[in-house]
Amino acid sequence: MKTPRILIIAGSDSGGGAGIQADIKTVTMLGGHAMTAVTAITAQNTLGVQAVHVVPTDMVLAQIASVIGDIGVDAVKIGMIGSAATAHAVADELGALAIPIVFDPVMVATSGSTLADADTIAAFDRLMRIATLTTPNLPELEALTRSVRGEPVEAGSARTGELARALASRSGTAVLAKGGHAEGETITDTLVAADGGSQQWHGTRIATRHTHGTGCTLASAIATGLGQCMPLPDAVARARRFVRCALIAAPGLGNGHGPMGHALGVAPFDELEHRCPD
Repeated sequence: MKTPRILIIAGSDSGGGAGIQADIKTVTMLGGHAMTAVTAITAQNTLGVQAVHVVPTDMVLAQIASVIGDIGVDAVKIGMIGSAATAHAVADELGALAIPIVFDPVMVATSGSTLADADTIAAFDRLMRIATLTTPNLPELEALTRSVRGEPVEAGSARTGELARALASRSGTAVLAKGGHAEGETITDTLVAADGGSQQWHGTRIATRHTHGTGCTLASAIATGLGQCMPLPDAVARARRFVRCALIAAPGLGNGHGPMGHALGVAPFDELEHRCPD
Protein backbone atom coordinates (compact mmCIF):
# COMPACT_ATOMS: atom_id res chain seq x y z
CA MET A 1 0.00 0.00 0.00
CA LYS A 2 1.24 3.45 -0.82
CA THR A 3 2.34 5.72 1.99
CA PRO A 4 -0.68 7.72 3.22
CA ARG A 5 -0.30 11.49 2.86
CA ILE A 6 -1.53 13.23 6.02
CA LEU A 7 -2.00 17.01 6.05
CA ILE A 8 -1.77 18.54 9.51
CA ILE A 9 -3.37 21.96 9.99
CA ALA A 10 -2.31 23.05 13.46
CA GLY A 11 -0.10 25.24 15.62
CA SER A 12 3.57 24.74 16.42
CA ASP A 13 4.77 23.81 19.92
CA SER A 14 8.31 25.04 20.56
CA GLY A 15 8.67 22.48 23.36
CA GLY A 16 8.03 19.61 20.95
CA GLY A 17 5.40 17.90 23.07
CA ALA A 18 2.19 18.83 21.28
CA GLY A 19 1.04 20.61 18.11
CA ILE A 20 2.60 19.88 14.75
CA GLN A 21 5.72 18.46 16.38
CA ALA A 22 3.68 15.70 18.06
CA ASP A 23 1.61 15.27 14.91
CA ILE A 24 4.63 14.74 12.66
CA LYS A 25 6.16 12.19 15.03
CA THR A 26 2.86 10.31 15.32
CA VAL A 27 2.17 10.16 11.58
CA THR A 28 5.74 9.05 10.90
CA MET A 29 5.70 6.29 13.53
CA LEU A 30 2.46 4.92 12.10
CA GLY A 31 3.74 4.77 8.54
CA GLY A 32 2.41 7.99 7.02
CA HIS A 33 3.97 11.02 5.36
CA ALA A 34 3.27 14.15 7.41
CA MET A 35 2.72 17.55 5.76
CA THR A 36 1.84 20.77 7.56
CA ALA A 37 -0.05 24.02 7.31
CA VAL A 38 1.07 25.97 10.37
CA THR A 39 -1.69 28.14 11.86
CA ALA A 40 0.17 29.62 14.82
CA ILE A 41 3.63 29.76 16.33
CA THR A 42 3.72 29.34 20.08
CA ALA A 43 6.45 29.85 22.65
CA GLN A 44 5.68 27.09 25.13
CA ASN A 45 7.24 24.43 27.30
CA THR A 46 6.03 21.88 29.83
CA LEU A 47 4.94 24.66 32.21
CA GLY A 48 2.71 26.64 29.89
CA VAL A 49 2.32 28.89 26.85
CA GLN A 50 4.29 32.11 27.05
CA ALA A 51 3.42 33.67 23.68
CA VAL A 52 1.32 33.00 20.56
CA HIS A 53 1.81 34.44 17.07
CA VAL A 54 -1.12 33.69 14.77
CA VAL A 55 -0.19 32.99 11.15
CA PRO A 56 -2.23 35.09 8.67
CA THR A 57 -5.10 33.23 7.04
CA ASP A 58 -3.73 33.75 3.52
CA MET A 59 -0.49 32.03 4.49
CA VAL A 60 -2.35 29.07 6.00
CA LEU A 61 -4.33 28.68 2.77
CA ALA A 62 -1.16 28.98 0.69
CA GLN A 63 0.41 26.09 2.61
CA ILE A 64 -2.69 23.95 2.06
CA ALA A 65 -2.86 24.75 -1.66
CA SER A 66 0.85 24.04 -2.09
CA VAL A 67 0.53 20.57 -0.57
CA ILE A 68 -2.69 19.62 -2.34
CA GLY A 69 -1.47 20.89 -5.71
CA ASP A 70 1.62 18.72 -5.81
CA ILE A 71 1.84 15.89 -3.27
CA GLY A 72 -1.85 15.29 -2.68
CA VAL A 73 -3.67 14.39 0.54
CA ASP A 74 -5.28 11.17 1.81
CA ALA A 75 -6.47 12.49 5.18
CA VAL A 76 -6.42 15.73 7.19
CA LYS A 77 -5.95 16.43 10.88
CA ILE A 78 -7.04 19.87 12.14
CA GLY A 79 -5.83 21.02 15.54
CA MET A 80 -5.21 24.54 16.86
CA ILE A 81 -6.76 26.73 14.17
CA GLY A 82 -5.44 30.15 15.21
CA SER A 83 -8.39 32.42 14.42
CA ALA A 84 -12.05 32.46 13.43
CA ALA A 85 -11.12 33.78 9.98
CA THR A 86 -8.79 30.86 9.42
CA ALA A 87 -11.42 28.38 10.64
CA HIS A 88 -13.95 29.65 8.08
CA ALA A 89 -11.37 29.77 5.29
CA VAL A 90 -10.13 26.24 6.00
CA ALA A 91 -13.71 24.97 6.01
CA ASP A 92 -14.24 26.57 2.61
CA GLU A 93 -10.98 25.14 1.26
CA LEU A 94 -11.49 21.58 2.47
CA GLY A 95 -15.25 21.30 2.11
CA ALA A 96 -15.12 19.95 -1.45
CA LEU A 97 -12.47 17.30 -0.72
CA ALA A 98 -13.73 13.72 -0.47
CA ILE A 99 -11.17 12.62 2.13
CA PRO A 100 -11.31 11.84 5.86
CA ILE A 101 -10.91 14.86 8.15
CA VAL A 102 -10.25 14.57 11.89
CA PHE A 103 -10.92 17.73 13.88
CA ASP A 104 -9.43 18.10 17.36
CA PRO A 105 -11.25 21.19 18.77
CA VAL A 106 -8.29 22.59 20.70
CA MET A 107 -9.33 25.24 23.22
CA VAL A 108 -6.92 24.88 26.14
CA ALA A 109 -3.40 23.43 26.37
CA THR A 110 -2.58 20.66 28.84
CA SER A 111 -0.95 23.34 31.02
CA GLY A 112 -4.25 25.25 31.17
CA SER A 113 -3.30 28.04 28.76
CA THR A 114 -6.06 29.24 26.43
CA LEU A 115 -5.46 28.53 22.73
CA ALA A 116 -8.77 29.68 21.19
CA ASP A 117 -10.86 32.79 21.80
CA ALA A 118 -14.67 32.91 21.82
CA ASP A 119 -14.98 33.84 18.13
CA THR A 120 -12.72 30.98 17.11
CA ILE A 121 -14.66 28.48 19.20
CA ALA A 122 -17.90 29.73 17.63
CA ALA A 123 -16.39 29.05 14.20
CA PHE A 124 -15.70 25.42 15.15
CA ASP A 125 -19.21 24.56 13.91
CA ARG A 126 -18.00 25.07 10.33
CA LEU A 127 -15.09 22.68 10.83
CA MET A 128 -17.24 20.04 12.51
CA ARG A 129 -19.62 20.02 9.55
CA ILE A 130 -16.84 19.04 7.15
CA ALA A 131 -15.16 16.59 9.56
CA THR A 132 -15.39 12.82 9.50
CA LEU A 133 -14.65 12.79 13.23
CA THR A 134 -14.46 15.41 15.99
CA THR A 135 -12.44 14.50 19.11
CA PRO A 136 -13.38 16.69 22.10
CA ASN A 137 -12.24 16.03 25.63
CA LEU A 138 -14.93 16.37 28.28
CA PRO A 139 -14.56 20.14 28.92
CA GLU A 140 -14.55 20.73 25.14
CA LEU A 141 -17.64 18.55 24.77
CA GLU A 142 -19.40 20.69 27.36
CA ALA A 143 -18.38 23.89 25.59
CA LEU A 144 -19.34 22.67 22.12
CA THR A 145 -22.78 21.57 23.29
CA ARG A 146 -23.20 24.70 25.42
CA SER A 147 -23.80 22.41 28.35
CA VAL A 148 -24.79 23.63 31.81
CA ARG A 149 -21.59 23.87 33.81
CA GLY A 150 -23.33 22.93 37.05
CA GLU A 151 -23.73 19.36 35.78
CA PRO A 152 -20.23 17.94 35.29
CA VAL A 153 -19.73 15.43 32.51
CA GLU A 154 -18.26 12.11 33.59
CA ALA A 155 -16.48 9.76 31.21
CA GLY A 156 -18.68 6.90 30.05
CA SER A 157 -21.78 8.31 31.76
CA ALA A 158 -25.19 8.43 30.11
CA ARG A 159 -24.93 12.21 30.00
CA THR A 160 -21.61 12.05 28.12
CA GLY A 161 -23.28 9.82 25.54
CA GLU A 162 -26.24 12.21 25.29
CA LEU A 163 -23.98 15.23 24.69
CA ALA A 164 -21.86 13.33 22.16
CA ARG A 165 -24.98 12.20 20.30
CA ALA A 166 -26.35 15.75 20.33
CA LEU A 167 -23.10 17.09 18.90
CA ALA A 168 -22.93 14.34 16.28
CA SER A 169 -26.53 14.96 15.24
CA ARG A 170 -26.10 18.73 15.03
CA SER A 171 -22.85 18.67 13.08
CA GLY A 172 -23.21 15.49 11.02
CA THR A 173 -19.82 14.26 12.25
CA ALA A 174 -18.88 11.27 14.34
CA VAL A 175 -17.75 12.29 17.83
CA LEU A 176 -15.09 10.68 20.01
CA ALA A 177 -15.66 11.92 23.57
CA LYS A 178 -12.29 11.46 25.32
CA GLY A 179 -12.49 10.57 29.00
CA GLY A 180 -9.06 11.52 30.29
CA HIS A 181 -10.30 14.60 32.18
CA ALA A 182 -12.72 12.58 34.33
CA GLU A 183 -11.86 11.39 37.82
CA GLY A 184 -11.14 7.79 38.62
CA GLU A 185 -8.72 5.04 37.65
CA THR A 186 -10.59 3.95 34.51
CA ILE A 187 -10.61 6.11 31.37
CA THR A 188 -13.57 5.63 29.05
CA ASP A 189 -13.61 6.96 25.50
CA THR A 190 -16.97 7.00 23.71
CA LEU A 191 -17.34 6.99 19.92
CA VAL A 192 -20.73 8.13 18.63
CA ALA A 193 -21.51 7.92 14.92
CA ALA A 194 -23.53 10.59 13.15
CA ASP A 195 -26.47 8.15 13.11
CA GLY A 196 -26.29 7.73 16.89
CA GLY A 197 -24.61 4.32 17.08
CA SER A 198 -21.92 4.13 19.75
CA GLN A 199 -18.91 2.16 20.94
CA GLN A 200 -16.75 2.49 24.05
CA TRP A 201 -13.17 1.69 25.05
CA HIS A 202 -11.99 1.40 28.66
CA GLY A 203 -8.45 1.58 29.97
CA THR A 204 -6.68 1.85 33.31
CA ARG A 205 -5.29 5.34 33.87
CA ILE A 206 -1.52 5.49 33.38
CA ALA A 207 0.03 7.32 36.33
CA THR A 208 2.24 10.02 34.80
CA ARG A 209 2.44 13.80 34.61
CA HIS A 210 3.92 13.55 31.11
CA THR A 211 0.67 13.93 29.20
CA HIS A 212 1.44 16.95 27.01
CA GLY A 213 0.12 16.38 23.50
CA THR A 214 -2.20 13.43 24.13
CA GLY A 215 -5.08 14.99 22.19
CA CYS A 216 -2.91 16.02 19.24
CA THR A 217 -1.32 12.59 19.12
CA LEU A 218 -4.64 10.73 19.26
CA ALA A 219 -6.22 12.79 16.47
CA SER A 220 -3.19 12.47 14.20
CA ALA A 221 -3.01 8.73 14.81
CA ILE A 222 -6.68 8.37 13.87
CA ALA A 223 -6.18 10.49 10.75
CA THR A 224 -3.26 8.27 9.73
CA GLY A 225 -5.39 5.18 10.16
CA LEU A 226 -8.18 6.67 8.06
CA GLY A 227 -5.60 7.63 5.42
CA GLN A 228 -4.58 3.96 5.42
CA CYS A 229 -8.25 3.02 4.72
CA MET A 230 -8.84 1.58 8.19
CA PRO A 231 -12.48 1.59 9.38
CA LEU A 232 -13.06 4.37 11.93
CA PRO A 233 -13.41 2.10 15.01
CA ASP A 234 -10.19 0.29 14.08
CA ALA A 235 -8.36 3.59 13.56
CA VAL A 236 -9.56 4.78 16.98
CA ALA A 237 -8.55 1.53 18.69
CA ARG A 238 -5.02 1.64 17.24
CA ALA A 239 -4.67 5.35 18.03
CA ARG A 240 -5.62 4.74 21.67
CA ARG A 241 -2.98 2.01 21.94
CA PHE A 242 -0.38 4.29 20.39
CA VAL A 243 -1.14 7.06 22.91
CA ARG A 244 -0.94 4.61 25.79
CA CYS A 245 2.39 3.24 24.54
CA ALA A 246 3.72 6.80 24.18
CA LEU A 247 2.63 7.66 27.73
CA ILE A 248 4.49 4.66 29.10
CA ALA A 249 7.58 5.56 27.02
CA ALA A 250 7.65 9.24 28.10
CA PRO A 251 11.26 10.40 28.49
CA GLY A 252 10.56 12.43 31.66
CA LEU A 253 11.55 15.83 30.29
CA GLY A 254 10.65 19.22 31.77
CA ASN A 255 9.33 20.42 35.11
CA GLY A 256 5.62 20.33 34.26
CA HIS A 257 3.43 18.34 31.88
CA GLY A 258 6.20 16.72 29.86
CA PRO A 259 6.15 15.25 26.35
CA MET A 260 5.26 11.66 25.61
CA GLY A 261 7.64 9.14 24.05
CA HIS A 262 6.42 9.16 20.46
CA ALA A 263 9.54 7.35 19.26
CA LEU A 264 8.67 4.54 21.72
CA GLY A 265 12.28 3.99 22.64
CA VAL A 266 13.67 1.12 20.63
CA ALA A 267 11.20 -0.26 18.09
CA PRO A 268 8.46 0.70 15.62
CA PHE A 269 4.97 0.80 17.07
CA ASP A 270 3.82 -2.26 15.14
CA GLU A 271 6.44 -4.30 17.01
CA LEU A 272 5.42 -2.93 20.42
CA GLU A 273 1.66 -2.67 20.01
CA HIS A 274 0.86 -6.04 21.58
CA ARG A 275 2.82 -5.10 24.73
CA CYS A 276 0.78 -1.98 25.55
CA PRO A 277 -2.15 -2.23 27.98
CA ASP A 278 -5.67 -1.72 26.70
